Amino acid sequence: MKLIGLIVSLGWLAGHAVGAAAAGSPLEAVSVPVNIQTYNVPALSGQIADRLGRYTETRSATVVGWQEESLLIMTRFGDARQLHRVARPLGYREQLTFLREPLGGASLPRRGARDQIILNWDIGGSEFDQLFLFDLNTGQSRRLSDGQSLYRAVLWAPDEQSIVYVTTQRNGRNWDIHHQTLAGKVTSLLQTDAGYWLPIDWSSDGKRLLVKNRVSIAQSIIYELDIQTRELTPVLGADEPVAIQDVAYDGAGGIFYTADQEGEFLGLYRKSLVTNAVTRVTPEVNWNVEHFELSPDRQRLMYAVNADGLSKIVVLALPGGTPIELPALPPGILRSAVFAPDGARLAVTLNRANAPSDVYVLDLMRGQVERWTQSEMGGLSPQTLATPQLFRYESFDAMAIPAFIYRPQTPGPHPVVISIHGGPESQYRPYFSSTIQSYVREMNVAVIAPNVRGSNGYGKSFLQKDNGRLREDSVKDIGALLDWIELQDDLDSSRVAVMGGSYGGYMVLASMVWYGDRLAAAVDSVGISNFVTFLENTQAYRQDMRRVEYGDERDPQMRSFLEQISPLNHVDQMQTPLYISQGANDPRVPASESEQIRKALEASGVPVWYVLAQDEGHGFAKKGNRVYDSIGRFTFLQQYLKQE
Repeated sequence: MKLIGLIVSLGWLAGHAVGAAAAGSPLEAVSVPVNIQTYNVPALSGQIADRLGRYTETRSATVVGWQEESLLIMTRFGDARQLHRVARPLGYREQLTFLREPLGGASLPRRGARDQIILNWDIGGSEFDQLFLFDLNTGQSRRLSDGQSLYRAVLWAPDEQSIVYVTTQRNGRNWDIHHQTLAGKVTSLLQTDAGYWLPIDWSSDGKRLLVKNRVSIAQSIIYELDIQTRELTPVLGADEPVAIQDVAYDGAGGIFYTADQEGEFLGLYRKSLVTNAVTRVTPEVNWNVEHFELSPDRQRLMYAVNADGLSKIVVLALPGGTPIELPALPPGILRSAVFAPDGARLAVTLNRANAPSDVYVLDLMRGQVERWTQSEMGGLSPQTLATPQLFRYESFDAMAIPAFIYRPQTPGPHPVVISIHGGPESQYRPYFSSTIQSYVREMNVAVIAPNVRGSNGYGKSFLQKDNGRLREDSVKDIGALLDWIELQDDLDSSRVAVMGGSYGGYMVLASMVWYGDRLAAAVDSVGISNFVTFLENTQAYRQDMRRVEYGDERDPQMRSFLEQISPLNHVDQMQTPLYISQGANDPRVPASESEQIRKALEASGVPVWYVLAQDEGHGFAKKGNRVYDSIGRFTFLQQYLKQE
């Protein structure tokens, strides 16, 4: 149900020391971080590092829970994200953890009464998160997990004496659900042989557990698991395929859930577990209900609608479902939401196009809102940052493709960077990006972020338009965007770059194959270069889910198709200069995917800059690495887009 996924009082100095060490004097080359290896990357200018310093110093804050009247948030003041406590609106951020690695998340009892919580983090971006019982008063922690397997989806039992979670501990492949007391006694509740399983919610009496089997983004099955008998009873989705996202007990003999059972979009429903009667809670709108939360006493329900990328928040009084009038919030994207233990206040994290994530508290009794954090922006002003415009362009088959464009304030025509999201079932939303802002403001580049077919947020038919053998239709959407760019007087179609990560990295490489003569540069982060080797080498616990999306490489006909569309097999058609960044510990897209495309392109004479971080995984999480990579990308784009 959660959307969420540094240093002492000298943290500000530590953060700036990192930047200073990386940049040095404007006349000196930027130092390469100790855990980064580079290939063909020239010495990076300290002058560029200074120009980007304001952007790399931006921070954000995400609320993870309440501790009585205080909020627990995650933010970064040094090299990695840590847990902090804030006692009052815009108050001092008291740092609670001092980890070498970025904090992955925090799990709190529903009523927030305990001084002990569960923290999780991994080592070097491996995503093999470990669980730690952390004392908020003493700062001491005790590991509850085995130190090597993967652990996720922690839920506290109603009596706050034990937890459940999902783990791959048994064989590294299958997702099993365990019950563990705080003293360390572990009981296996459910062993699975296929699919992605996770616990969702406890019944108030602690005797039953809602469990989700996520077959794909388009299909999930919800079960009730009896804690004593281990019996699984289907509750939702067993009769016909339906996408189910959030699920929770309502405290009155039923469940709330979001599903697309009546049309293209996710709606919010209630089902009685006594009569099986289903009622719709939200009105029919052509947008997804992206998330909902229940107060600890189950007397209030918050839900958010994703309307063309922005979040609209609604709170209902239960059981009647009467809307509660809310104070105005800045337009933005909901990143997390947590009710206070008394249910009278709601803390939300909002991210905006011109400001990073920050925390606001809605007082539902008084109808007031207070801002609790105001994250530093490195001297940047929200009023001067670029805000994107939403537009739609027509693709090869007349399908309308939504996209956001960030335009510089200077006269054009401007070079263009096309930023392609990953997933593939993700959605570009107008969130704050210091990278995009630096390109627009410091390089006078227009940035366009399309939601090509297969993106989430525009209905289940749109979501499935790139499945299986339709994969390259989404690449054609990039070709149609290049056509649109040619028709814009303020854009320079001779200076266009493509940029993307993960599946977006595949889209970058595929665009180099299809449209290399129309591209000046390309930037690929942790991208897929060959679907067959990707599926064979991604972590075992991920393989089945990825095969549902991309196809099963073990089937000879599908294997042939996947080889046919893989960019690695079309290097002879690729000519665009490429920048690659990769984490050596990436469990999703192994580093071998970047290594093999780098070597193949270099052998064919294509310029390739390559940055490999030995202490990172699927993307760069440590500040020093991120800063260096940001400077490298900027320098690369500046050179090949011929920008002064």
